[in-house]
Amino acid sequence: MADFRTTDRLLTLEEALVQIQDALSKQDSYERLPLKKALHRVVYQDIISTVDVPGFRNSSMDGYALRFSDLAQSSLNVIATSWAGKPYTGFVGQGECVRIFTGAYVPADCDCVVMQENISQCEDTINVKHWPKHEENIRNMGDDTKRGQTLFAKGKALGPADIGLLASCGIADIAVFKSLTVGFFSTGDELASIGSALKLGQIYDSNRYTLHALLEETGVTAIDMGVIPDNAKAVEVALHSASKQCDVIITTGGVSVGGADFITNVLDKIGNVNLWKIAIKPGKPLLFGCINNTHFFGLPGNPVSVMVTFQQVVSPALKKLMGHSTTQAGLILQATTTETITKHPGRVEFQRGFAENIDGKIIVKPTGRQGSHILSSMSKANCFIVLEQNSGDIKKGQTVSIQLLGNSL
Repeated sequence: MADFRTTDRLLTLEEALVQIQDALSKQDSYERLPLKKALHRVVYQDIISTVDVPGFRNSSMDGYALRFSDLAQSSLNVIATSWAGKPYTGFVGQGECVRIFTGAYVPADCDCVVMQENISQCEDTINVKHWPKHEENIRNMGDDTKRGQTLFAKGKALGPADIGLLASCGIADIAVFKSLTVGFFSTGDELASIGSALKLGQIYDSNRYTLHALLEETGVTAIDMGVIPDNAKAVEVALHSASKQCDVIITTGGVSVGGADFITNVLDKIGNVNLWKIAIKPGKPLLFGCINNTHFFGLPGNPVSVMVTFQQVVSPALKKLMGHSTTQAGLILQATTTETITKHPGRVEFQRGFAENIDGKIIVKPTGRQGSHILSSMSKANCFIVLEQNSGDIKKGQTVSIQLLGNSL
């Protein structure tokens, strides 16, 4: 047997992450994509702005552009209108002003804008009731971004606001790391496809749908490769075939020590096993290795275990392979428990929780039963309650770490 089976000591999560990260290397190939195709993709090289945004002084209000030095004037003559996209570029003399609209060019002779609510008008003359400050209500050239400014550094994953910022700088396409191709399987004779009638002993296969959703959020090219039956030869053929077309393979189920668990033995035969079993709950029987140049993750079969191990182990690995500048699994905050939480020492636990911010204080409670097959409590959760490996029960009112599932409470 291979060395990975010769010890009963479980790797800590930290040890496992270090081993996995050390075994991975960032790819160095890229492609150019139009902005509308670049959401969630990772920037390949620093992106520098070639323009100032805005490129001219413009008004932040509907009102009147005028000279601050005319402060003592009792009334001003309206000599023109500056529209957004139709600027007035003529001279504005002493005692004169220009009707102006939001986003419109501010004439060079004007150095403040009075809001239209703060004037009274009689034909082509206005009286200013509340005089603006110098430069008030004017957006200066380069207020948002400046020519030569680094908009995004290599390794930045682009969100919707980032796409808009690039568009505002006139950037039509960018270089991004090439997308990873990730193939995923479920394993098990007990799995039935949605739409078929369940036979006694069968369950619907939720893991492939869960994985597809998780991979979609990650931004990879996900390929659903179906279900592998509990047969060593079928497992070998499926994994060998997938390794020829995928950068990463993920399976669920078949990595424990049962009589129908073939994934570990097959990987050991046709590839390399880097690690097997880590001290987390749920998700202990996690397998990592490779088949030729394809990285392999064998996740447990229980649905919550799939989500926990993906979040804690697979997602950081994919981020490194995709070129991300950070591989952090999720934002960690401190929260106060509203209930007693049961835990046995020995493994770090990721219990499902629901956290709320009440009057500036974050509180958290478990979302129900914590069995690794209870997917409904995962659906109700907005965080993991992260319990340290050597800790025991957590009393009501204690402070715990929570890891957000998303970016906000």
